[in-house]
Amino acid sequence: MGAVGGAAAGAITGGIAGDQRAEFRTYVREQRVPSVSYREEVVVGATLPETVTYREVPARYGKTRYRYTVVNDKTVLVEPRTRKIVQIIE
Repeated sequence: MGAVGGAAAGAITGGIAGDQRAEFRTYVREQRVPSVSYREEVVVGATLPETVTYREVPARYGKTRYRYTVVNDKTVLVEPRTRKIVQIIE
């Protein structure tokens, strides 16, 4: 596998690439997306309540089927059909 396999490990297909995460976080802050209060721990795989509103990721951050929102002040990507968190943008 080597360096290429290692670099790909942990990357999510259709997520926000590492070199775009800081810019994406800034974009989300500028949009003034309100943070949703969530009682559970914000982790990949957590299912968010049906009441949470998701927003489309702008094309400049790559084509993705995921949507984003802010939960407990953390920007997250969510699979909209299942409402599961697929990536935490840190």
